[in-house]
Amino acid sequence: MLDIKIEKIIRSNRKTIALQITENSTLIVKAPINVDEKTIWDVIQKHRKWIDKRKKEIEARDPKVLPKEFVSGEGFLYLGRYYKLHIVENQDVPLKFENGFYLSRSALPEAKNVFIDWYKKAAYEKILERVNWWAQKRDFKYNKVNITNAQRRWGSCSAKGNLNFSWRLIMAPLSVIDYVIVHELVHLEEKNHGKNFWTKVKLLMPDYKKNEDWLKKNGYLLNI
Repeated sequence: MLDIKIEKIIRSNRKTIALQITENSTLIVKAPINVDEKTIWDVIQKHRKWIDKRKKEIEARDPKVLPKEFVSGEGFLYLGRYYKLHIVENQDVPLKFENGFYLSRSALPEAKNVFIDWYKKAAYEKILERVNWWAQKRDFKYNKVNITNAQRRWGSCSAKGNLNFSWRLIMAPLSVIDYVIVHELVHLEEKNHGKNFWTKVKLLMPDYKKNEDWLKKNGYLLNI
C-alpha cells in the first residue's frame, strides 16, 4: 500500500468510512473518531481499483485546471462561457461584468474573494429566478433558496423545504443549472432517488441525462 498516499484523514461523529479523490488527485479519508488506521487501510485496499481509476480520470482531464493568475486576457466562466478578464483603472466597483469581466487594479490583492463575492450574488439572482420559474411550472412549494460554498454538492433539499445550491453552479450552462434546480425541486416530493423520483425529473426535463453527464464530466471546471 506504499504507493497510495493519504493526503488527510478527517475524523468526526460519522458512522462509516468515506474515500474522496480531490480535484488535485489526492486521497482524503473521512472516518469515525475511533476507527483505527488498519481498518482505514483495509477499506482503501478494498476500493483500490476505484481509487486508481478515479486518479487516472482526473490526471487525464483536458483542459487542465490551473490556478488563476488574475491577469488581463485570462478566461473566467459564467453561464457556460469563458469571458476575458480586463484589469482597469479608476473603476467605481471592484468587479463588473459587461460581456467580459472588468477588475479594478486596486482590487487585485483580493481578486479571488472579489470574484467569489460576485459569483455568489449572480448565482443567487439567477438561481432564484429559475427556481421560481420551475416551481410555478409544476406548483412546487419551497421555503427559501440558499447559496452555499459546497465544492461538489451542487444542490440539496432540506426537510424544511430549503433549497441549497453551490455558487459554483453560476459558471455552468443554464440548462445544467436548470437540471440541478429540477433535481432539488423534485426532492420536495420524493426524498430518495427511486423510480418515482427519476420519472418526475424526466417529465419536467426529458433530456436531463445530458445535463447530469455534463456535470459529471466538467464539474471540476467550476472553480477559481
